[in-house]
Formats: sequence, structure tokens, C-alpha cells
Amino acid sequence: MQSTLRTLLTLWPLLLALGCATVVNPVTGKREWSTMSPAREQALGAQLNEQVQAEMGLVDSPELAAYVERIGQRLAQRSPRQDVGYHFQVVDTAEPNAFALPGGWIYVSRGLLVIANSEDELANVIGHEIGHVAARHADQRQTRATGVGILTALGAVVAGATGGDQAAQTVAQLGQMAGAGYIASYGRDQERQSDEVGQTLAAASGWDPAAMAAFLDTLERESVLRTGQVRPPSFLDSHPVTRERVQATAARARGLERAPAAPVARSNADFLRRIDGILVGPDPAEGVFRDGRFLHPGLGFTFEPPPGWQVQNTKQAVAAVSPGQDALLVLELQGPSGDPGQAAAAFAREKQLQLTAGSAGTTQGGWRAYRAATVAQTQQGPTDLDLTWVAHPSAMFRLTGMTQQGNAGRYVQSFLETARSFRPLSNAERASITELRLRVVAARGGESLGALSRRTGNAWSLNETAVANGLEPSARLSAGAPIKIAVQVPYRS
Repeated sequence: MQSTLRTLLTLWPLLLALGCATVVNPVTGKREWSTMSPAREQALGAQLNEQVQAEMGLVDSPELAAYVERIGQRLAQRSPRQDVGYHFQVVDTAEPNAFALPGGWIYVSRGLLVIANSEDELANVIGHEIGHVAARHADQRQTRATGVGILTALGAVVAGATGGDQAAQTVAQLGQMAGAGYIASYGRDQERQSDEVGQTLAAASGWDPAAMAAFLDTLERESVLRTGQVRPPSFLDSHPVTRERVQATAARARGLERAPAAPVARSNADFLRRIDGILVGPDPAEGVFRDGRFLHPGLGFTFEPPPGWQVQNTKQAVAAVSPGQDALLVLELQGPSGDPGQAAAAFAREKQLQLTAGSAGTTQGGWRAYRAATVAQTQQGPTDLDLTWVAHPSAMFRLTGMTQQGNAGRYVQSFLETARSFRPLSNAERASITELRLRVVAARGGESLGALSRRTGNAWSLNETAVANGLEPSARLSAGAPIKIAVQVPYRS
């Protein structure tokens, strides 16, 4: 055991330094370990940006994109870190969110723009994300995680040499838990640090740093409205409690001097004009669920998952999970349209599967189809697959039903009925699809939010309208005040 321990202690500096270097953090001025060279950071950021665009998509509005880019570049000019190129984009997601990738790729969601009430708020949020890049937080998290992995491995080897396999397993579990907690705690510090950097950048660039607290307050209200509760902090929470951040950012703003620079938008009304018309909530272009059916207006098809199954729709696939969570259905694309039998054969070759019970010459909704079954080896063990290929005019669809081996008999009828429900979208179904769009309307003097909603056909509830506008539900409005509402309009591709 002593020789094993001496060997580990001898190798420890080499293991820790493997692939590492020390760099000066532009925000703190202190030297720290780094596992990510500037070139690697740029390459990783560019790769992840492609993934973000593929999986989340960007809002198709050159004017809005240019507006966010202009705000971001003004802030980036004052960033403590200037060895990266900053990029700013609006992602097509309904949830209010902002995030940064290595290499200076920064995103705000359209859902965040919906609840922002001033350019000052937006600038503080973007400044916060610049803070993550400037303080090298992505690099720090990777370095910390790497260190935790080495420590856990070393601890497991030492414990195994002294106490056997059970001791090694216990140490490994403790190491993982302690490591996760350490990383999460460090993440909370990162968020606080980015708040400080973001507010400082905003103030130095001519925006009100107090707007950060205002936006965080709106974000907390939106979260409560959406989830029905204030989310308590957890041991592995990566963000400080929002209420704590509201208080901290409000106090910090009082000590920051705002530079005398004009905002990009000429007024708050001009800011609201720039986000007027933005999509609110889910994008019907990706498909919608209605009365148990999935309708896709862009590709013109519909199908019905099994009743009672939990469904989820993403840009890449539509999925449904059985109530017992022991079966899964996934609809996804598999290349261009063509011969469904050939598509099945190509899939089998790629995945090294032996298809059985294939049925050629069938149709689904008037489109050619091919149905087969097989068993695949997965991390969960042998899995029964029920597969249907449908040659839609625009692409080849693959519907995959899966469950553990020996359980297919319980779900084969559900898989079959789902496949048979695949058909073209009718004109009436297409015409019934609507979407929500943000509109900015002028209030009447003394008008309540409820009265304004009834007058303008607002689709939001009273509380949703209040949160989106940073107001109380009982607020009385001044004449001409611009108020955001959501209106339901027919979907147009």
C-alpha cells in the first residue's frame, strides 16, 4: 500500500498539470489553472454555436438581430477581456433565458425579450453574459471538473488498496458528491461575479445599472407564475437565489456612475417598437399538439401518439413516453424521401441491426411505408424496436417504438396504431392553427390592465400581462402608456 501511495503522490503533480497552464484572469487579475487554450476555446465555441443554431434556431429578424448585436458590441468594447471576438444572437426559444459559450458566443432568447421592459434591462443581461466570457468561467468549470475527476480516481485507488472494492466504491461516491457540490458552489460565485461585471459594463456604456435588479425581479415573478411556486435553493443549484441577486444588484447599482452616452433606442417606446411582433410561446412552425394529435403545418402531416403518454416536441424529433416510463416512441427525419424499404436497409447497415418481420408495399396516409422489428443492444440492455418508415414527399420519416426486450407484446398495438395515424394534414386542420404575437398598445388614462385586455383582445391573463410589463395587476395606467399584450393570429408559414 505504501508503494502505491508513493507512486500516486509522485504522479499527482504530473496528472494535475497534464494539459494545463496558468493564465491571468482578466476580471480578477489573478493567475489560475487553465485547461483551455485560446485557440481551443474559439474552436469549441464555434462548434457549439453550430449546435445551438441546429437545435434551438435563431429568430428570423435581421433588424432585431442587428439591434441586439449593436448593444452587445458597445458593451464588449469595455470588456476586461479582449482576446476573443464577441458575437450576439437571438435564439428561437420561448423560455426567458440568456447564456454564453466559450469564445465569446452570447445569446438571448426571444422569451427574454418578451419580458424585458427597457433597453437598460437588456443591456445589463448581455453585460452579465459578457462577464462569464471575460472571467473565463467556462474554462474554470472545465478545470474544476477535471480536478474533481482526478481526485475521485486517486481516492478510489487508495481506498481499494487499503479497504477493498466496497471502500473504493464508497470513496468514489463521496468524491463525486463533494465534487458536484464544489462545482455548484463555484457556479454561484460565478453568477455573482458576472452580475458585477455586467452592471459595471452597462453603467460605463451609458445604461442604468439598476435595471439589472428590475429585470431579475420580473424574472422571478415570471418563474413563480409559470411554475406556481418560488423555487427554493438546492444543494446543487448553479445560480444564486433570485431574491438575493435582486437585493445585491440594487445595492451595487447605487455605487455605480452612469456614463453620459445615448442608448441605441431613442426612447423606451422605440425599444418596445423593436420587439413588437415577436413570437410569444411555442413556435407552431415546429408543430403543435391539439386534442391528442400532433399537427405540423410546415411539413403538412399529423399523427396521434398513444392516449395518456407524455409528449415532447423539439426541432429534431417528437417523442412520447408511456405512463409507466417503460416504452418510448420517437418520430424523426432520416434524410430525403425515396424508397422506404431502402431507407430501412440503410438504417440497419448503419446501426448493424438485423431487421425482422419487414413488410414492404404498405402505405400510411397514402404515402409509401415500410415496417419492421429488431432487437438493439443499448446501455440498458437488449431493447425491442418497432420501426416504421414513411416516404413523406418532403423527407423520409422514421417512427421508432422501443421498450425492453420481452416487453414488446404490451406495446405493439400502441406502436401500430400510432404508425397508422400518420397522414396528411387537412386544410381545415392547417387553417385552425394559430400563434401568439407580441403587440404594443397605448393605454387610456386611468385604464386598468383588465379593461385594456378586454379592449385589445389580449390573450394573456391579467397576471401574465402584469409580469410582462413589470406592473402590479391592480395598476392604473396613464394616458398613452405603451403596454405589451399578446394577440392570437392565424399561423402563416
